Amino acid sequence: MAKRKLERFEECKTFPNLIQAGYFELLNDYPLKGKWSEKYFNNQHPLVLELGCGKGEYTNSLALKNPGINYIGIDNKGARLWRGCKTAIEKKLDNVCFVRTRIELIERFFSTGEVSEIWITFPDPQPGSRERKRLTSPRFLKQYKQILKPDSIIHLKTDNLMLFEYTLDTIQNEGHELLFHSFDLYGLNLEDDASAVQTFYEKMFLEQGISIKYLRFRLK
Repeated sequence: MAKRKLERFEECKTFPNLIQAGYFELLNDYPLKGKWSEKYFNNQHPLVLELGCGKGEYTNSLALKNPGINYIGIDNKGARLWRGCKTAIEKKLDNVCFVRTRIELIERFFSTGEVSEIWITFPDPQPGSRERKRLTSPRFLKQYKQILKPDSIIHLKTDNLMLFEYTLDTIQNEGHELLFHSFDLYGLNLEDDASAVQTFYEKMFLEQGISIKYLRFRLK
């Protein structure tokens, strides 16, 4: 397993759709900050992020479904991103790329008002005293506000009830605008991006009888 992981790390270095910024590159803002659509994707399409994208299942599926939108999946795990990059290349998705970095460095990569939408899919719930590390904590929401266009939407999908209720409370306490929420997404028979894509782990949760929670909201 260790050998396989090392091989994937090496292959990641060859992927044209993977950005791996080193320490010294991030002492200042990343060169593509504010220029992703123009300099990387060579178009003026909206830019959508998936934070904590894992293997990129959601990023790639949305990109395939919406060719007129540019998608960037962000995660800090190279072994996971290997699969996302590989799939995007195999499917010839030119509206996708991946960035390996920590979410707290997101403002080094994206400029004010550069991002049109954010998806947070099945993040680590960070139980107990690790509240500040939750991707829907006020700390992170302040960072997202810096890079999102006005009135942009943030989506959360999770199997974790604690994280879902925490996010609902955060939205209310911080004065943000809750647009929609459901404690059982697939019990509603919706036809939208939230229900159109199911990740490997999402399918596993559903098979175990665990409902999928979903909400979307706007920052104040």
